[in-house]
Amino acid sequence: MLQRQRVTLGWLLGAAFLAFARPTPASIAAGGLLVAAGASVRTWAAGHIRKREALAVTGPYAHTRNPLYFGSFLMGCGALVMGRNVWLAALTLAAAVPVYHLVMRREEQTLGGIFGEAYAAYAREVPRFFPRLRAPRGSGGAFDWSLVRRHREWRSWLGGAAVALLLLARWFWWGTR
Repeated sequence: MLQRQRVTLGWLLGAAFLAFARPTPASIAAGGLLVAAGASVRTWAAGHIRKREALAVTGPYAHTRNPLYFGSFLMGCGALVMGRNVWLAALTLAAAVPVYHLVMRREEQTLGGIFGEAYAAYAREVPRFFPRLRAPRGSGGAFDWSLVRRHREWRSWLGGAAVALLLLARWFWWGTR
């Protein structure tokens, strides 16, 4: 159920986030660094993935099997830092962890069905979520900007900027009550 309702849940958490956020310029700046880091990871990943055409194992995929989700996670943590509400952060993380887990498990089944033993071998070597710091030599791969455009990854950057602007407006008009 969580997986099917994740978009609705995201909108509800987003509305609660804006209503209960207590941003300051400093929290927005600090969180903005995490948002930018997450968007950068997502952009890097988007430049290496050819969905359902080839198994992505280079670039960020040599560090984690789910760099797009990891980048989104960093962006979400950045937004939570911007919002400065511990209870909302705890609620968001409590909802996000099981959703991410279920989505990643389902995708693993799909990729296993498409790529068979090649995916199984990859999954044995590369962590599911939190990246390993060192990837094997030669796993850099070729980054392709046309893939970034195809996957419309500019939306991550736009979304991060929109959150920062909304929180700046919230701080400007209502302060940190």
